[in-house]
Order: sequence, then C-alpha cells, then structure tokens
Amino acid sequence: MLSSVHLVGDDEGDIYDFNDENPAFDFKNLEEDEEFQQAVKTSHGQRPGVKTGVAGFRMGTSSGKRGFLGSSSGRPATGFAIDANQARPMTAVRGAGYSSAGNRSAAGNAFDPFNQGVKGPAPPLEKKAEDSPEEKVKQMERKVNELIEESCISCGCGELELALEKAKDAGRKERALCRQREQTSVNDQINLDLTYSVLFNLADMYHKNQMYSEALNTYQVIVKNKMFSNAGRLRVNMGNIHYEQGKLPQAIKHYRMALDQVPITHKEMRIKIMQNIGVAFVELSQYNDAVTSFEQVMSESPSLSSAMNLVLCYHALGDREKMKKTFQKMLHIELNIDDEEKYSTNGDDPQHALVLEIIRNDKLRQWERERKSNAEKFIASCAKLIAPAIESTFAAGFDWCIDCVKASPYLELANELEITKAITFLKEKDFNKAVETLKGFEKKDSKMQSTAATNLSFMYFLQGELSQAEKYADMAITVDRYNPLGLVNRGNCYYRQGNLMKAKEYYQEALNVEASCTDALYNIGLVYKKMENYEDALDCFLKLHAILRNNAQVIWQIANLYEILEYVDQATEWYIQLVSLVPTDPSALAKLGEIYDEQGDKSQAFQYHYEAFRYFPSSIDIISWLGAYYIDSQFCEKAIQYFERASIIEPTKVKWQLMIASCHRRSGNYQQALETYKSIHRKFPENIECLKFLVRICTDLDLNDVQEYAQKLARAEKAKELKEKRVLSGGKVNKRHSISSRQNSAGSDTNRVNSGQEKNRKNLSAANNQRMKAPSTFSDTSEPEPFAVASPKNIDASYVDPLGDAPPRPKTAARRNQVATEDEFGDEELGDDLLPD
Repeated sequence: MLSSVHLVGDDEGDIYDFNDENPAFDFKNLEEDEEFQQAVKTSHGQRPGVKTGVAGFRMGTSSGKRGFLGSSSGRPATGFAIDANQARPMTAVRGAGYSSAGNRSAAGNAFDPFNQGVKGPAPPLEKKAEDSPEEKVKQMERKVNELIEESCISCGCGELELALEKAKDAGRKERALCRQREQTSVNDQINLDLTYSVLFNLADMYHKNQMYSEALNTYQVIVKNKMFSNAGRLRVNMGNIHYEQGKLPQAIKHYRMALDQVPITHKEMRIKIMQNIGVAFVELSQYNDAVTSFEQVMSESPSLSSAMNLVLCYHALGDREKMKKTFQKMLHIELNIDDEEKYSTNGDDPQHALVLEIIRNDKLRQWERERKSNAEKFIASCAKLIAPAIESTFAAGFDWCIDCVKASPYLELANELEITKAITFLKEKDFNKAVETLKGFEKKDSKMQSTAATNLSFMYFLQGELSQAEKYADMAITVDRYNPLGLVNRGNCYYRQGNLMKAKEYYQEALNVEASCTDALYNIGLVYKKMENYEDALDCFLKLHAILRNNAQVIWQIANLYEILEYVDQATEWYIQLVSLVPTDPSALAKLGEIYDEQGDKSQAFQYHYEAFRYFPSSIDIISWLGAYYIDSQFCEKAIQYFERASIIEPTKVKWQLMIASCHRRSGNYQQALETYKSIHRKFPENIECLKFLVRICTDLDLNDVQEYAQKLARAEKAKELKEKRVLSGGKVNKRHSISSRQNSAGSDTNRVNSGQEKNRKNLSAANNQRMKAPSTFSDTSEPEPFAVASPKNIDASYVDPLGDAPPRPKTAARRNQVATEDEFGDEELGDDLLPD
C-alpha cells in the first residue's frame, strides 16, 4: 500500500475525483473527447509493467475496465503532480507486452508475455564437436572405467587371466589419457581417483594370478605417491602377499606399517590387522608375541576365532590357568542371534504363521544357523584340545569343560562333549570306559540316546559281537525311527550274517530317510557286488562318485567293477584317476601294472611295478614280477637283488634262494652258483631240487663231489618215497588210491626208469613253457613237484630250472657237452648201489 504518498493538485481539484460537482469532466461528451479516448487506449490496450519511482515506490498502473476511469484501487496513478490540463504521461505498457490485442489473439487467449508463440519453437542447442579435446578426454575416461568394471566382473566369474588382461588394458588407456591431457594443456583436470582405481585393480589382479613381484611393485607405486590419500592402508595387501610367499617377517612389517596409518576411528580395520599379525607370529612359533596381539583383540572386540587362536597359543606355551580363563571367556561371547522363540508360531493368526513360514529358512536364518554351528565347532575343538592338558587326565579335563559348558548359553553342547569323551576313550583303547560313558545316555533325551546307541552298536560290530550290535542298533531305531546311521548299522549286522536282501532293505530305508547318506549307498553297492549284480553295483558307485568326487575307495570300486565286466579301457582310466589321487598306493600301481602286462605293454607294466616297489618294497608279488621281468630281458644280475630281498622276507622258502643260484648260473658265474647251492644244501639238506642242481653243476665242472651229492640225492628221494607211503597208509587217501599206489610201486625197474625219463622230458618242456610266459605269472610259481624215484639204485639227476634253460655253452666245449649229454655220469665211478638192477 502506498497510503503514505500524497499528491498535490491545483485549486480546481483532483482530475481523478469523479463527481458531478467537478466541472473538469463532461461525462456526456466522453466519446468525443480525444484526450480521454487516448488515455483509455493507453491504459486498457496494453498493461504496463511494474516500474519504480524516484523514491523507490511502485508506480501505479491503470488496469480498470473499459468505460471506467481511474485506478481500480482508488489510489493515485503516478508519484508526481499532474496538471489537469496536460495530457496523461505515457508509460511503458506497450513495450512490456501487455496489450488488449495480445490478450485477444488467435492463440486462444493464452498468456504469452514474451510473444513466444508468435516466434515459434526455440532452435535446438548446439552440439559440441566430437573432435574437441575435452570430448576426447571424456570418452577415454569412460573407456577406462568400462575396462575396470569388465575386469572386476571377469574376476568374479573366475576368469582371472581375462581379468588381468582387462586391468592391463585399462592401465594402458589411462596412461594414454594422461598424455592426451598434457598435449591439450588441461593438467589441472587430472582425475586422481581414476588413476588410483586403475593401479589398485591392476595390483589386485596380479595378486590373484599369483604374480607376486608385479603386484608388490604396483602397490609400491600407489603407496609412494603422496597425492593418493589413505594409500597406506594398502600395505595390508602387501603384507598378505608376503604371507602367502612365506616371508613372515616382511608380512609383519607391512601389517604394522598399515596399523600405524589406520586411524583409531576405524576400529574394525585395526582389529583385523592385529589378527593378521597374531597369525603371522603363530606361524613363526613366537607365541608370546602372538598372545600380545590376540589379547589386545580380545580386550577391544572379542570374537570366537580370536579366542580360539589365543587358546592355541596358551596351549603351545603350556599355561593351564590362562587356557581355562580364555575358554570361559569364549563361552560368554555374544553371537547376536535371535532366539528360537522368534520362529515359533504364537496363536492362530494365519498371517503370522505365513510370515514365520517365509522367514524360517530365509537367508538371514541360514546365516544365523551357520554362525551358531561355527561357534559350537570352535568350542568343541577347544574343549578337545585343552581337556588332556588342563588336568592330570583327559577324563577330568573333559568333565571340567562339560561343567563350564552347562553353565553357559551352549547347554546343548554338553551332550556332544560327552559323546566326544566316549570316542576319546575308544581312541585310547579303553573300551570299557567308552561303553560306560555311552550307556549313561540311556536315560537322557531321545536324540542323545539314539546317538549313543548308534555308537555302541558300531563298537560292538567292530568287536565282532553281533548280538550286542543288533541290540543297540534296534534300540537306536526304536528311539528314533529316522536315524539313518542306526539303520545302516542294522543292515551291517544282516550283511555280516549273509542275509543280503534284508541288509539291502535297511540300507534302502536309510537312503529314503536321508538321501545324502553315503554309507548306505556304498553298502548297497557292496551288496549288489556280493550278489554278482555288477551292473547295479556300478550304478550305485557312480552315483556315489557324483557326491564324493575324490573318494579313493569309491573310485577303486568303480575301476574294479569295470575290470570284472572286462571293460579294460574304462578300468584303466579309473585306475589312472585313482593313482592321481593316491600316487603312493602300491596296490593301485601294481594293478595298473598287471593290466598293462596283460595287454602286452611291458614298458608301462614295468614302470608301474617299479613305482609300487618304491613305495612298498616288501610285496612278494611285486618283487617276483620285477625279478621275472629282468630275467626275460636277459639281465639276470639285476634280478638277483630282488630275489635276495624276497629271501630275506621269506627265509623259510627255498625257491627264492634257488632262483638266486639259477641267476648266477645263467649269467655264467658257475662258481658263485655252486657256492649258493652248497649254502642252500646246508640250510635245507633234504631238498631234492638243490641236490639235483648240485649233481648237475658238479658234473659240468668235473668236480669230485658229484658222487657224494648223488648218494645224498638217492637217499633223499628214497626218504621222500617212504614218507609218501606212510601218508598213504595212514588213511589220508582212500583205499583204492592206496592199492593203486602199491601196485604202481611194485612194477618193474625198467618201466620205472622209462617213466622217470619221460617225466624228465615233461618237466623240461614245462620249464621252457613257463619261461615263455608273462612275468606276472612268475609270482605264482610254487614248490616243484616231487620227482619219482624208482629205487635207490636208479638215480634221476635231471632237474627243472625255475628260470628256464641256461644259455648255451661256448662252442669250444661243444664236444664235451655232447659226451655229457650222451652219458651224464660217464666219468663218474658209481657204486653197486647206484646201478640199476
């Protein structure tokens, strides 16, 4: 309001005072008054804008209707005196765009003070040129950011090599971006955050690809650049790299440098760094320094992992009291997990029940279960560790731990520790205490009673007491029908009794209760294998292999079943897979060697047998195969060392020493062979084979001992014949066989001599055939069959070399060999008792 402004007129009155007494206006002739019409057009045709007078007041305007004169508010129109005879002063109403013509335009009477409708739409904004330096820089920045994101995504997908390539490409693009900025003289716009991101991502990708030196160099570039704020925290990553390399002192140094640069407000970060320092000290066996770090962590932010590490350190130092105190603190660490009552249904509200059904197994609930499970695992592990150390006996230590657990929020864990105590008794071979502890659960809640009965059943099964095993297996099933292990134990009892169908039923029921019960599935496969239903057994073990990918026993069963089904190629593949898992298993290596031997691949067979011998040098089968392989390869000297080892392992078996002597003879060392035969004769004086070898070699060497050994041979054969007759007369054979034997022994001497010669030829032929067999069959060589002796006067000096015929003698001795062949004892002086009748 401008009520404080007063305008002064002349004596004749105000020109804006409309009344009949004012003679200045003639209302009757207004249409003919030019000045009035001009004023009307000026005031109504265009509405003037707001202007300010000299004194800062708002200038009045005339906005009345047509035919109305004066201000609509009854206030003065201008801020200065106006003469009634003068024309009304012009105002800038038309220039401001307010006009009656404009308001009644053809645009639909729209308010358009700036006449934009008349001018049309505004022209589009001018685009910046794409080749401008600023635009090129922005495009390069966008490309670098895209490469960093792609690198992170590839790393998350496990494609580490691709992630590293993307990170390197981002580094190259970023350096090109810096050069572009230098050329365009816009260094003041350098993006330090982008440079930091590129270097940090590159260092992390080097680390994940185990390129430790490159990662350390990249981190060093970041840390030394003072323009990067908070770069000192990356020394934690450098410490981790040194820790992975086993450089623990350097790791601790970087951890401490990072700890100095992390502010106190970042409490969680500092706690993690101190935990890393403590773990590094544990690796260095500096337990006192590790205790200092873990105690500081426990004082600021106690956690189960830190408490367990502290217990381990105290256990290494042998501090009983601090072990107890730390264990008690561990039991009272808050997990911040909601109570089980939150997930129980209250009332009959269906909406509430639906919500509970949704949240009962959501991600948060699963995380809570996992956290609680880990806590129980930590506490149980610590109890098992400190129980034998805090008291004089582990039983007393377990009792102390159980009492502490019962007074803590982990009350349910006490029963599990009781079970662990019983298992510890079993490991200590204190069967009675284990049974006593487990029997104490018979009066407790059903779950623990079923668990204890299951363990008791298994222990009695291992002891061979099937009746007790059946009793407690039935008890476990009665208490908890859905106890898969109890069902498996009951099936094992039936399996041991030979009732395979009943055992299969219990195993199948255990699988129906718990589909992931691997014990039941494995045992079903064994049942099918026992029933010779190899196809179904193979299906069971293949299903089990899908669950247990790297289980050696499962792979062995699959390979063995393929071998039984004569799928040699598949069996070989599975045995090779087994050897890759357990490369030190001699049985698997020997089995592969046998398969390659059957296929005729001697080199591969030798390789696997030799590896099996390295890991198990006491296996007679492997030693026999290797010795036979060297004999077939004409390397008898190398075979001797294997037969010597076999003779050490089985000193009571003469065949290994006979093979040693034969190897000496085949290699041409006849004197050493003779000494070996003499040594064998001293140890086994009644061995007919050794005497035959001695007679033959003494004959070949023209020694005078041939007569002595020939007489011993005759006596040994006679003693053996008499022993056989005593066995026959003792009733160990039937009467018909005894009569037949006596009739055969009463034959003529000529027939006996002929039969002896015929048998010699058969034995030599059998020896040659045996020498041509594969080395793997050599291990099955048993004691030579007894030679038939006609009478003390008939000497059968022939022998069967277990290694086959000896190599031919030199040609210079061919004539002598011919004579010896014609008459083997031609040069010997034989007594009357050795001559045939």
